[in-house]
Amino acid sequence: MKRVLTAVALIPVVLLIVFWAPLWLFALVVAAIIVLALHEYLGIVKTAGIKPFGWLTYVVSLFPIGCFLYSFFYASRGGYLVIPPYAEAFFPYHWFALLALCVLIFGVPLVLRKDLGMGLAASAASFFGVVYIGVSLSLLIALAASFSPILTLLLLLSVWAGDIAAYYVGKNFGRKKLAPIVSPNKSWEGAIASVLASVAVAWLVLHFAREIMDFALRLHGISAPLRERFAIFTQRAGPGHALALGVLMNVAAQLGDLFESALKRGAGVKDSGTLLPGHGGMLDRIDALLFAIPAVWYYALLTDFLQPR
Repeated sequence: MKRVLTAVALIPVVLLIVFWAPLWLFALVVAAIIVLALHEYLGIVKTAGIKPFGWLTYVVSLFPIGCFLYSFFYASRGGYLVIPPYAEAFFPYHWFALLALCVLIFGVPLVLRKDLGMGLAASAASFFGVVYIGVSLSLLIALAASFSPILTLLLLLSVWAGDIAAYYVGKNFGRKKLAPIVSPNKSWEGAIASVLASVAVAWLVLHFAREIMDFALRLHGISAPLRERFAIFTQRAGPGHALALGVLMNVAAQLGDLFESALKRGAGVKDSGTLLPGHGGMLDRIDALLFAIPAVWYYALLTDFLQPR
């Protein structure tokens, strides 16, 4: 019951942020989620006997968002920036540059550390936290910037639907264990139902994409370039994309869920935290999204799904 009540309380808030919040506020919300998720992740790492570079992991994970917000507000005040404050281009470019420096960023503090035990594990765990949580959630801002709420809504609803279907079908009809060592309660029956639910929701969202976009445009104001861009999107948003995105998102989401379960089981932890009643911690709630977000981003990028011809 706690799980259901928490979901009922959170889903309207999330949808309100997706549809109503300006991009800078959306970025701030994502930054807050990164901090909460990293706190829980670093707690799991410490429980596993590794001493990560905690504050440095936070700084690196939030640095691109900080730069984006600075450029956003600086440009709005009439400042001059070489890089335009568009998140769909901003985040991938800056993350690639920053990740190339991470060997230096997490290597130098190790040299200055008094306790060199588990040094490689400490650097690797800190770097992985940046990629696992910081990069993935930053791409959610890029998705929101690319086509306002449509891909973000598609992602969230499909993952939620898959999670609900897996839970109830697995609980009532599950017989064959999916990953008995990592997560004994998950079943193949639940996993298959999860895929079908995600595909169905993806189809519904893309089928009604024009109506969803018109609603979003009424909230944020209508501009000719944006309307033209949305029109191109709706022309491409066919059943083939719904099937491909639904399957891709769901498989990635289920792997993300299992991966976080493996992290917790390896550290001897049941839940990542107690922030959300019935769900555990923030990381428990977004573990599926952390794998699904990059999958959707690269699908859109590699299939030219987002780009006008």
